[in-house]
Amino acid sequence: MKTRNSGRWISDSLKNSPLRTNSLIITLFGEAIAPHGSDVWLGSLIDLASSLGVNDRAVRTSVFRLTQEAWLQATPIGRRSAYELTCAGLRRINHAYRRIYDTPHADWNGEWQIVIIPEGALAANDREALRSDLLWSGYGTIAPGVFAHPFGDTDLVRDALRQTAGGEKLVLLKANTLDGATTAPLRSMVHQCWRLDRLAMDYQRFIEHFQPALKCLTLVETDDPEQCFVLRTLLIHEFRRVQLRDPQLPDSLLDNDWLGHAARELCRKIYRKTLLPAEEHLMTTLKTPSGSLPEADASLYRRFGGLAENNGPL
Repeated sequence: MKTRNSGRWISDSLKNSPLRTNSLIITLFGEAIAPHGSDVWLGSLIDLASSLGVNDRAVRTSVFRLTQEAWLQATPIGRRSAYELTCAGLRRINHAYRRIYDTPHADWNGEWQIVIIPEGALAANDREALRSDLLWSGYGTIAPGVFAHPFGDTDLVRDALRQTAGGEKLVLLKANTLDGATTAPLRSMVHQCWRLDRLAMDYQRFIEHFQPALKCLTLVETDDPEQCFVLRTLLIHEFRRVQLRDPQLPDSLLDNDWLGHAARELCRKIYRKTLLPAEEHLMTTLKTPSGSLPEADASLYRRFGGLAENNGPL
């Protein structure tokens, strides 16, 4: 890697877009640590975060908060503690990161999953909590109290309804586009309901920000483990922020030049180029109560449709 160019890009990125430590710790556990299936010493997590300009105190504070919020759990061993994701935290991470790493649906059979909240069925706070869950899962509001998605996660919705007081009063159904219906009205609806223009602007900013990073990686062979780790982390941290706002609609409902496709391909290229050196940095920096960090499982190398190309043993 061309240290001068990549180092300047990383420095400018950290300076211009300061990281929120809580969110960064979630990225580190979900993106980097989870595939290794181990808890890690807090001290080595602090060492890892220092590469991203985050100090000891900020990491300790964030880890404490995330433990209180049931994202992380601690295992005290003597005077030290090791941390890992809770079962609930891992479930949330797996759901979120499937949307990041898995290839979006291209084909669509015209079927919609619809959730209807009848007027007065829920208390105001329960209604708002369920609304937030549905929007986070990619559903769009097509009318007051009516949410829809072409690829709805039925299990996720049913789980949300079970956890909602009065959820048994809600209506969950499927609907199909009628034969002969044109896509123009549907495209107009999804642009409005999912605010795709705003999302496209977010993707454009992502592309403009990370295109120079890919150029740095392309000019000279990647060989700096720490810089590759930082770049990979910043890449996924930012892509996650945009991707989790993307409802992942079928191609037939999107513009032909939808920027989400270009952003995903850019992310895949950078990720593939930085993966192995970044893993080297993780393996040398993170320590566990059992010693060294275990090797990552196969799920790491299935990300973005598979990362084997030109990556040797991958």
